[in-house]
Amino acid sequence: MRPFSILLAIFLLVPLVEIYLLIKIGSVIGAPWTVFLVVFTAVLGAFLVRSQGFSTLRRIQTNLAAGDLPALELLEGVFLLVAGALLLTPGFFTDAVGFACLTPPLRRAIIRYALERGLIRATDGADAHRQPNRGHTVDGEYRRIDEDP
Repeated sequence: MRPFSILLAIFLLVPLVEIYLLIKIGSVIGAPWTVFLVVFTAVLGAFLVRSQGFSTLRRIQTNLAAGDLPALELLEGVFLLVAGALLLTPGFFTDAVGFACLTPPLRRAIIRYALERGLIRATDGADAHRQPNRGHTVDGEYRRIDEDP
């Protein structure tokens, strides 16, 4: 499946799942409690994302001070950003996925799985400055025509 198709499916299916869950849960516990739970999970999620974000930032600073590359911590920061966005989105399905992203062992396992499968590519930064010919040197001479010899 192409990335565009996957995104389209996500943007169509997630709101439908959210509406279904809100209606079902609302019919069981009532509308006021449903609204309370949606707001409560957003507030709780924001608090947890903030605290874990500061913890991740401290680990990044510690690794940088030791001269190590904080690659895993930076990817965890991306997961925390996604978790925050999901938890602030009203609904129970996005909250469940957001809280899953806040679980450190699960988050690290997903990151390691993505790295091992090549879903996330780790580079040393040298690829950004490398020429398209991948290391083959082309030697040549030039002169500017607009200058006098």
